[in-house]
Amino acid sequence: MPSRPPSRPRARRTPQARPYHHGDLRRVLIDAALQLAAEGAEVSVREAARRAAVSPGAPFRHFPNRDALMAAVAEEAQRRFRAEIEVVLGQIPATDPLARFRAFGLAYLRWAMRNPAHFEIISTGRYFVHGSSAELTRDNAELVALTERMLADAAAQGLLRSTDLKRIQIAGRALVYGFARMNLDGHFPRWGVDEDEVERMAEEVIDLFIAGIAKPAP
Repeated sequence: MPSRPPSRPRARRTPQARPYHHGDLRRVLIDAALQLAAEGAEVSVREAARRAAVSPGAPFRHFPNRDALMAAVAEEAQRRFRAEIEVVLGQIPATDPLARFRAFGLAYLRWAMRNPAHFEIISTGRYFVHGSSAELTRDNAELVALTERMLADAAAQGLLRSTDLKRIQIAGRALVYGFARMNLDGHFPRWGVDEDEVERMAEEVIDLFIAGIAKPAP
């Protein structure tokens, strides 16, 4: 009697992939809110739920209101910005504080130009009350303190023209914020700066500022 071929085990049916699971619903909602903001659309928890293709009530387990959702988006934006700053500063020796101050400003501008929706969210009060996020408040304070230390180190090395470090710090902040805002609001074409020239212009403006605050070499 001929032997029968061995039976093959039945292949298990793989369940159909779902767009999200409970572990990353929060992430999906944050991404949806960011997309809405980038499009200039009105952001709400329910609209983020619709964009994420989840039930209208599901997001409220994570975000009780719009402010909570936008605070989470801003915190994520700030984390990404902070990570980029740390990468850039990791390439500059701690013994060269003025170069680090320059690198910080340039990294700020590049990040703002490449992530306009994130910049808009964390730099204006349009989407949420900034003081409502303890994490964002703490992180901003740490970044301010970081620039203070850079300038204090530069002053200690005799690298600065002025000893008024607070004015230098505020002037630097006004410069990078104003430049990023001009770019976001589309001002540069009327100043004769083409889109592909903006990043080079940012570097030149930063260098002009650094030259203005630095003490001339003997």
